[in-house]
Amino acid sequence: MRRTDPIIVGAGPAGCAAAITLALDGRKPLLLERSAEVGDALCGGFVSWRTMETLQSLGVELTGHPITHLRIFAGQKRASAPLPQPGHGLSRHAMDSALVKRAVHCGAGIERGVVVRDLKSVSLTQGAAVLLATGKQDLKGHERPRLDPDPALGLRIRLPASPALRALIGDSIELHIFRKGYAGVELQEDGTANICLAVRKSLLAQAGRNPAALLHQLAADNPHFGDRMGGFDARTRIDAVANVPYGWRQTADPHGLYRLGDQCAVIPSLAGEGNGIALASGQSAARALLAGIQPGQWQKDFAQRTRRPVGLATGLWRMSELPLGGRVLTQMLRAFPSLAVWAADATRIRR
Repeated sequence: MRRTDPIIVGAGPAGCAAAITLALDGRKPLLLERSAEVGDALCGGFVSWRTMETLQSLGVELTGHPITHLRIFAGQKRASAPLPQPGHGLSRHAMDSALVKRAVHCGAGIERGVVVRDLKSVSLTQGAAVLLATGKQDLKGHERPRLDPDPALGLRIRLPASPALRALIGDSIELHIFRKGYAGVELQEDGTANICLAVRKSLLAQAGRNPAALLHQLAADNPHFGDRMGGFDARTRIDAVANVPYGWRQTADPHGLYRLGDQCAVIPSLAGEGNGIALASGQSAARALLAGIQPGQWQKDFAQRTRRPVGLATGLWRMSELPLGGRVLTQMLRAFPSLAVWAADATRIRR
């Protein structure tokens, strides 16, 4: 069977943005999604003002919990500064549900429960352009490099936003910095507090490879973080993802496919721009395909576009992991609050 319309592997933000853009131009893209229903991917949950603009340009209207300030905590030190423009605390379930609905409404097809392990297993790819949007899941033969001897791991929990917890977090996106990792905390539209951590594998090993034990230890060692973890107990679900290659960008692709989202650039989550890059890559790749721009050229161009935000976020991440890095960052923000405005804007991908 021969198919000439594009095939998109993955129905997350990147895949759906590509599908919507293609469908609005009259194409009939097909989304292949491994999950049987819309899930709630492990993600920091912060959606910037620029990402909201991209969603609106795709015809998706969403509203999350308003976020107007950045707070940083390192040990007993803390600092706060306003964001350039308000962002939103928005769950991936809400975002992905709206994007899939919009893609189907525009004319895209979707097949769920389809596990694509390699491109050879996609029987309809003959003659079709392929867009790889599998997020943090690598495809056989197209794996991202894993060169870090002590790779980053992602952990995420959701806690009910009690009145006390809501009063603590308020309208802020919080960054709690500790040895070999950090945690992002914000309230979301679904009445929960989203707590997403990036930690080194060695830190988990020291906790006996027990994520719950590690979270309890971090809460005990970091008082401000511990205040946010008061509702964490044995019933709390812990989501995890291993070997996150923060700072990696795909600068070329010899395989003749468009790599989107985390498959083309992995920005450290402390920047809160993963969703923005995913949506921008989907839109951009779809426009390139429609214009006849080959995957290799588009990949090179988009890598240049992500160079500044990914590079700056990676530098801040590495600085935060230095013995006194978190405290230095906190002191700098207290002395120069305008730095938060500059960094928040500089780590956004340009539309």
